[in-house]
This record gives sequence, C-alpha cells and structure tokens, in this order.
Amino acid sequence: MFRNGLQPSHIIILLLVIILIFGASKLPDIASNIGKSLKVFKKEVKELRDDDDDKADTSSYTATGGQPPQTTTTPYPGATGTPTPPEQPPAGGQPTGQPPHQP
Repeated sequence: MFRNGLQPSHIIILLLVIILIFGASKLPDIASNIGKSLKVFKKEVKELRDDDDDKADTSSYTATGGQPPQTTTTPYPGATGTPTPPEQPPAGGQPTGQPPHQP
C-alpha cells in the first residue's frame, strides 16, 4: 500500500479535501497561523541550543581537578562493577534496632 510513498496525485487529493473542509476563504488565515507557529518554534529551538552550548562551555569539574567524580559504589545490589563495602557495626555499642544475636 505504501511502497511508492506519497505521489503527486495523493497531494492533489489531500489539498482538495482540505479546501472542502475549511473553505477557500480560511486557507490564508490557516497558512499564516502555521507560519507564525513555525517561526516561534524555530526561535525556541535556537534558544535551547544556545543555552545548551553555554552550559557545556561553563561546566567543568573544578573540584576534582578537571576529572569527572569517581564513584565507588554500584548503582544497585547485584550490578557488575566495584562491590560495595559491607556495613560496619556502629561504634561504641550503640543499638542498631536489631535484636542481639543469641547463640
């Protein structure tokens, strides 16, 4: 069905249907509104790209000497990578909220 893509006859039929639905008098208004919307959209996209470029230029890892911070823990248990160290018992015999181990 769509092997040949959009053919000129398809475009003509589509334009005729649009004229029948909206009427010839409203088409210039519709085209003008679409043009304005595209202009605003392009302006916003350009501003976002400029903002991203500014952020990329100013973001540096000054606290770590220009290198990204190193992580020593895995994102979740069982993940591959550096294993997380086991939890240490609290110093000074503070209660942990768990019952004491009885032999």
